[in-house]
Amino acid sequence: MIDQLAAGSARRIVVDLPQQRIAALQAGAPDAPVALLVPGYTGSKEDFAPLLDPLAGSGLHVVAIDLPGQFESPGPDDPAAYTPDRLGEVVRALAARFPAPVHLLGHSFGGLVSRAAVIAEPARFASLVLLSSGPAALGGTRRASIEQLQPVLAGAGLPGVYAAMLAAAESEPGFAAPHPDLAEFLERRFLGGSPTMLQAMGDALRHEPDRVADLAATGVPVLVTHGVDDDAWSPSTQHDMATRLGARYAVIPGSAHSPAVENSTGTVAVLVDFWRSLG
Repeated sequence: MIDQLAAGSARRIVVDLPQQRIAALQAGAPDAPVALLVPGYTGSKEDFAPLLDPLAGSGLHVVAIDLPGQFESPGPDDPAAYTPDRLGEVVRALAARFPAPVHLLGHSFGGLVSRAAVIAEPARFASLVLLSSGPAALGGTRRASIEQLQPVLAGAGLPGVYAAMLAAAESEPGFAAPHPDLAEFLERRFLGGSPTMLQAMGDALRHEPDRVADLAATGVPVLVTHGVDDDAWSPSTQHDMATRLGARYAVIPGSAHSPAVENSTGTVAVLVDFWRSLG
């Protein structure tokens, strides 16, 4: 099963940081170059599960994390802890555990977090991949969905939000129910998160400023890549961001907003090609 349940030979670990414990999946030789993978809003380390063994096989030490408040990483009750800058501090602290600069990848909201980390401390990072992420605040139907679910979160908590999200998904044309094991995991993951995290990350997604010029000024090599049918930040918006950054750009076929799960083979090929091009 090529989905979030297929972690292969990856090891589950916990990284202790000052005042924070981070749950992670780790694969590959400890002395290999490090790729640190940061998930998006409502996501977790398991969103990268299909990539871990192939990337480790390409010669990388891969570490995929839960951000604070996500799934198995406990998070504080302070909404200010979930801004891209504050979460970027956690990513920088993780990167500091390794002797050499790391390759950093951020998916969706994780791209905003990873961007903040690179802007704050470019020397920690050998490169940055923005996977299905954007230059500024999220718009369109996904932004509207976050706004519509805020009163549900306040009134019915995480179970109410999950039920509303599931009902909306089931009403979409072409909806295909996930395998029961995957459905159970997705619900358990969502309900295991922090309500404060869900609210605060949603706020951050709706208010993030355009920091493309700041990222370009770091000089860190960047790849912008997304699924051909991405429905969060539009493909044209991401292409424009890549142009402004002078970044490498790649479109992953057979996928939308979550290429790591939707086309893991194509995603691995794009990532390995980029990282190998850097030597």
